[in-house]
Amino acid sequence: MDKASDAVSIAELLDERRHLLNVACSILGTGSEAESAIAETYRQWYELPGPARARIAAPRSWLAKLVASICSADPSAVVLDDPFRTAPVAVAEGQADPDRTELADHARRSLRARRSHPATPRQHEAVVRTVRLACAIGDAPLLASVLADDVTAVFDGGGKVRALTEPVHGSLEVAHSLLTLLTPRPGTTLHTHSVNGSTGIVARYDHRVAAVISLDIAGPHVVEAWVTLNPDKLRSWNPPAAEPGCPGRS
Repeated sequence: MDKASDAVSIAELLDERRHLLNVACSILGTGSEAESAIAETYRQWYELPGPARARIAAPRSWLAKLVASICSADPSAVVLDDPFRTAPVAVAEGQADPDRTELADHARRSLRARRSHPATPRQHEAVVRTVRLACAIGDAPLLASVLADDVTAVFDGGGKVRALTEPVHGSLEVAHSLLTLLTPRPGTTLHTHSVNGSTGIVARYDHRVAAVISLDIAGPHVVEAWVTLNPDKLRSWNPPAAEPGCPGRS
């Protein structure tokens, strides 16, 4: 199973998280404890082997049952003894973390590509606007046309939403993952915006910033896409009123 096939839309990600928060709040009553329960829920989800996750036909229902069990078992500990849990992979002393090494390699290749074929500000702007348009209208061929053959997309969900956890490689796979994430739905809007000093893309869902996308561009093609979905990292993009919480609770 390819990594991109696990992609889901922003609307689904945020609606799912909101549902889990409502379940946790109904049991615990406070926002901070509910957030801790959700964090533990997603931690246990990501500890499942990939094939085990793939066999779960309704992830939202599975996660809702898990968060309810975590909240009911011991709100102060929020750790559930789950038979499906697996121990984290240990990295031997002196051995590089393979995920970190892979990301570092991508960053170095992206930097070399930009130095070898730097995009002018006008090129950068044009490519970003094409990516935004393609995602807004769901045009896969248009999106693939501005992606390098060896493009990589990295998704940072911070373990707080059900986002892709591993980099996606190749124009077709990256196009699929981005189009799935940003698929046009009621309440979802895409805008170009300054991101880290260059033009990027900001995705909103129900008037809340749900994703910030930074694009590394060499010549006329995207060589790297960095997608931030971690709610903690997006707090500076959202006013306090846009942050979800337990209604009427402190």
